[in-house]
Parts: sequence; C-alpha cells; structure tokens
Amino acid sequence: ETVLVKCSRPGHASINKTFQFERVYNALESQETVFADVAPLLTSLMDGYNVCIMAYGQTGSGKTYTMLGPQLEENFAFSIEDESEPGIIPRATQEVFRLISEKPPGSYWVEVSVVEVYNNEIFDLLAKDSCGKVFGVKRDVVTTREGKSDVPLLTHETVENASEFLHLVNKGLQLRVRHPTLVHAHSSRSHLVVTLTITTIVSGDNFGTSWEEEQTSQRLNKEVSCTFPQKMRDNKSTSSSRASSPAQLEATEKLKQVKTRLQLVDLAGSECVGMSGVTGAALRETSFINRSLSALADVLGAIAEQRSHVPYRNSKLTHLLQDSIGGDAKLLVMLCISPDQKYLTESMQSLGFGTRARQVQRGQVKKKNFPVQSKAK
Repeated sequence: ETVLVKCSRPGHASINKTFQFERVYNALESQETVFADVAPLLTSLMDGYNVCIMAYGQTGSGKTYTMLGPQLEENFAFSIEDESEPGIIPRATQEVFRLISEKPPGSYWVEVSVVEVYNNEIFDLLAKDSCGKVFGVKRDVVTTREGKSDVPLLTHETVENASEFLHLVNKGLQLRVRHPTLVHAHSSRSHLVVTLTITTIVSGDNFGTSWEEEQTSQRLNKEVSCTFPQKMRDNKSTSSSRASSPAQLEATEKLKQVKTRLQLVDLAGSECVGMSGVTGAALRETSFINRSLSALADVLGAIAEQRSHVPYRNSKLTHLLQDSIGGDAKLLVMLCISPDQKYLTESMQSLGFGTRARQVQRGQVKKKNFPVQSKAK
C-alpha cells in the first residue's frame, strides 16, 4: 500500500513524497487485525526458519503498545487474558503454542530469554542471585565457530504455555530502563528482546545426506545430544522419557535436535535531542539508542546490497539479532508513525528505514521439511 507524506515548512514549497509498503493500518484498526498479517510468519518456525518481528519508530509512536499491548501503569505489566488489546508478543506466543499442540507430544519444547540492550550493553533480565532476587546481569554476545551469535550464561527458562511465558516477560519488564522525556513520560531507554527458542526432536535415521549438507551451510543448529529439559523428563506421558531397554535406547540415539529462534523486539525510540529535551545521563542514552538504530539500518542496507561483509558487530543489538535478520531468516518490521506534523522529521526517518528494510531480497523461499518423530516413536 501507499503512504503519501506532505512535507511543508515555512517559507518552502510543499513536497509530496510517496512510500510503498506491504500494509498500512489506520488508527481505528485493532491489534487483532494487525496480528492477522503477522500470524502466517510463525509457521516458518515449524519449517525450520529463524524469525524476527520488531517495532521501529520514534519515541512515543506506539511501539510498546504494538508489541505488548496496553500496559498497567502501576507496574508496567501486561496480560493475555485482559479484555484490552494484547499486542504481537503475547499473541505470537499463543499462536506458537497452538501450532505446537498440533504436533506429536514431546516433539517440541520452548525456552524463553528476556534481555535489554542498554547503552550498548546486554542485560539478562531473568538472571537471579543466590537469594532468588531478580536483577539485571550484564552479558556479552559472541560469534561461535559455526558463525552463529550466542550469549554465554544467558538465562533460558522452559515454558509450557503462554501464561508461563507472560509471567517471565512481566518479570523482565520490571527491570527495563525507563526515563521521562518531553515526548513520552515513560520512554523506554533500552531495546527489549524476547527470544523463544523452539527445539524440535527429529528422527536422525530419516536424514538424507543432501538434507544434512544443506543444513550445514544454513542457520539450523543441530545437536546430536538427546538431553531433555527437566520438565520434559518428568512428564512420563511424553515420548521424551529416558530409554530403559536396548531397543528404546537405540531409537533415542537416532533422534536429533533442531533449534529455531523467534525474536520479538521492542526497539527503543529514535529521537531528536532538541525535541525530547534530554540532558545528562538521558542524553547519553539517546546517543547509544540512535547509534544502535543506525547500525541496524547499516546491516539491512548491507544485506539489501548483498555486500560480502555485513557489519553485525558494530552494535550489540545487531550482533544479538544476527541469526534472526541474516542468512535465510525471516524479518518483519512494524513501523510506528506519529501523524503529528511536528514530528515530520522523525516520521520521514522511520519511513526511510522501512524502505531500506523492504529492499532486502533473499530469493525464492524453499520450505525446509525435516522429519519430526512420529507419535509411534
């Protein structure tokens, strides 16, 4: 669809500029309508692709509302059951568990991590001290020998339903850095990255050589290990129980793990210092926010131009998201735009970012079929 922007400044002639996007939503359309266009992307997780969904825009343009939904002002918590409009993150999680429920029991499990990228540092919002108190612990992102991004010691919690997931996200949100500005009273000063890692148990004896060779050159993380999370081992009704006979052991050893990653990102807002009126520590935060968003634009530009080098490591944000925005991963960007004329510069910048993202072409998509263990096994 087309976005027509009328640029007019005192003393200058008006200029109309047109932007093309896949879909444009008006202010009256519901969160449910927005998610209807997002949901089909989640089936790609079951097909073996990493997926990233992010909201981009200036401070106060509605990114957190789009990704999480309306927040309870007293504690910044969100609810799936609330009759208000839940956003993409809770809805996406519900959809993921719905898709998993259609698969053989024990063939999938889900782990969640919640981090914020603040002042170009990664903080684990689910980390706990020896007393069980929650606090943000600084982590680092590294590149593995296989060329994948990894955060050593990052907390991963196993979840079995959307409610458990939302509880963990709300726990992490209590620590997210916020600071009032002239534009937004509860401005998020960090990028929130919620990651769902879906592990699929596949039958190793059904792998073909060509399938394995294809995966070697792509982002799927196969592991020969068949160690299951404690929750899965304790559930005797699933097929993930430890084998007790030679025949069962042989069958178990032929199983492999394939991991896919869904990263849901509520970016901190880009902002003009003069407009936001920030000073001191908040000014430093703004500088880091704008630099990381610029690095994200540079990465998308490099991918779009098919350069031999993509500068993922120029920012902790892009390094963290590398596996979900590069390679054959699938990326969806939700642009949040303010209709107010005084934010014209910021809106044009956001629309320009979206245009750059649309230029990324990955070629013909091929569905990855990998053999999931059957109910009989």
